[in-house]
Amino acid sequence: MLKAIQKKVMCWFTVCIIGLCASSMVMADEGIRQFKEFIATVNNAEGEFTQQQIRPSKTGDAPPKVLRKSQGRFVFQRPGQFVWETVKPFEQKIIADGQRLLLWDKDLNQLTIRPADKGLSASPAAILFGQVAVEEHFDLVSGGQKGGMFWVELQPKNKNNRQLPYGRMGIGMSNGLPVGLELHDNFGTIVLINLSKIQINKSLGANVFKFTPPPGADVLNAQ
Repeated sequence: MLKAIQKKVMCWFTVCIIGLCASSMVMADEGIRQFKEFIATVNNAEGEFTQQQIRPSKTGDAPPKVLRKSQGRFVFQRPGQFVWETVKPFEQKIIADGQRLLLWDKDLNQLTIRPADKGLSASPAAILFGQVAVEEHFDLVSGGQKGGMFWVELQPKNKNNRQLPYGRMGIGMSNGLPVGLELHDNFGTIVLINLSKIQINKSLGANVFKFTPPPGADVLNAQ
């Protein structure tokens, strides 16, 4: 009788362990699953962002230093159209209209126009908002759960690609939406971005991704 009870206990314990392992594996891949679903199903979205540029402490004792803070709003529509508009502490717009990349600086009264080249396709904005075949250029690695988000890390397959602005890119997913980005550049600086008030698959106006500078503005065409 005792042996039968022991067998039942061991069987129940084994089932629980297997269940916990399976659950852990599902949870570990949750960020990747949500990220893939977002890329596949969300055609356009708009929302707000806050951004911090941070320099980590070199000694390990002093706190990290916040170099710059900004906030603003964004809107995107696939394929390859987006507006990233900084409102504070200065007014600036980055606009991709599908063929060109426009940078508007209100303080300088200057518009810089560049072709939407391959370098843009490797940027975080284009990965989230463009028509990039992500898994052709990056390995998707689970980053676990942190800060209430499921994280996926994008590791470049071609690590010698100098067009990549960041050596590491992490995307935090929550409820099917990217709400956090952690970007590490090649100089040791970290950029943290929080996305909020996101609305998806809306009807966007025809002129959302068009921009005409005011009279008298300097217009620079860069290659």
